[in-house]
Amino acid sequence: MQFAKKHLWDKFYLEGDMNISLRDKISREMLVNMLIHREMTSSYVAKFIIEEDKMYTENANRAIKCGMITPETLEPNPKNPVIASFFNQIGYADELGSGTRNLYKYVSRYSGKEPRIIEDDIFKIIIPLNNKYSFDVKVSYVSESKNVYGRTLDSNETLNETLKLTENEKAILRVVVRNEEVTQKDISRETNLAVGTVKRLMGNLQEKGVLMRNGSKRTGTWHIKINY
Repeated sequence: MQFAKKHLWDKFYLEGDMNISLRDKISREMLVNMLIHREMTSSYVAKFIIEEDKMYTENANRAIKCGMITPETLEPNPKNPVIASFFNQIGYADELGSGTRNLYKYVSRYSGKEPRIIEDDIFKIIIPLNNKYSFDVKVSYVSESKNVYGRTLDSNETLNETLKLTENEKAILRVVVRNEEVTQKDISRETNLAVGTVKRLMGNLQEKGVLMRNGSKRTGTWHIKINY
């Protein structure tokens, strides 16, 4: 964990109203997974490598079936159940399968891409890295002709600085960035906001020109845009 802290960015990220360390979440899941699933009788040296565009772990494994593991194809089966139980007791691991789900959840917020988890005789977790990626919604590049409320935006000016978005509004936008087909009930569950609050804030965002709805209430999609 100290190796990860030394060499990885710790990007700002809010989960609800709490600041969560994506770096610590991801590296912990990788390392705990390596220990829970390692084939201890093998002499293959376990690895945790950090490169410029990715980091990955490798360890010996007793593969039950080979191929990519996703939250949809996950079949939890700890190779070392005693170690798994120990990590569960000290709070470093939750129920079986939570590691894979957490990696898919937090890696997309950390680098904008999904992890690759490969079950084989050598078990691999590959995490893409992108130091320039930020999950916070912002305007990265805006042409000179674009403006918000009649005022031209600088190329590095954030949407929040101009429109004074609240933390709850930003939380809603983070969910929409991830899934434009998301429903207001889904947003309510992910943000821990009441459905009525979500509807009111999304109405505010539409009035500000930040959010728009394409299509019908049932089959339409949400889009984040600049009012110009």
